[in-house]
Amino acid sequence: MEILNYLIDFILNLDNHLFQLILDYGIWIYAILFLIIFIETGLVVMPFLPGDSLLFAAGAFCAGVQNDIGQTAELNIGITLILLTLAAILGDAMNYYIGKNLGLKLLNWKFKNKQIVNPKYIEKTNEFYENHGPKTIIIARFVPIVRTFAPFVAGIGKMTYRKFIRYNMIGGIVWVFSLVFLGYFFGNLDFVKKNFETVIFGIIGLSLLPMIIEIIRNKYKKTAGNNV
Repeated sequence: MEILNYLIDFILNLDNHLFQLILDYGIWIYAILFLIIFIETGLVVMPFLPGDSLLFAAGAFCAGVQNDIGQTAELNIGITLILLTLAAILGDAMNYYIGKNLGLKLLNWKFKNKQIVNPKYIEKTNEFYENHGPKTIIIARFVPIVRTFAPFVAGIGKMTYRKFIRYNMIGGIVWVFSLVFLGYFFGNLDFVKKNFETVIFGIIGLSLLPMIIEIIRNKYKKTAGNNV
């Protein structure tokens, strides 16, 4: 519970935590950000780590953030874009490899009589594949939880690596660049800084929008089919 509470606090107060991490760790902050994105996209059991919100916050710090006592925390936008894009691509690639080689076994692993990998997440990701095909690898980048499971399911489904890596690279570049630049241009606006927690919730909400739309569409199709 302590770890879960810390993660919730970290996500909700991402700007404050990231500010302090930059001051405390200096250049090593890039390694920390790399690991968070790599693990969030690369390990199927870690879908709860911040992804979209972290990229947005990192973009804001690329423009420089100053606290009340005049300290400034800043990231280099070139290094940030390159490293986090690389982390996103390598994370998905590792997840694909795990799915291809260990996927079916991992689905049966249990901890305290509960499956480590929630079957509902796999089912939801499979629905995305049915609706979007290989493009799911790109679209899923913007959907929390599905983002972590998409490459895993691609590996289980035996999608060829040649096809997967193409969509993986496109998705990784679009995801990282779009959110980092959003943070860079809008993260330091007074309204955003004063309502950072609300903005983070907004980003999470927008990220979930594709999933919500698909759920509504599927229910509508089923209702329409039953009425025929």
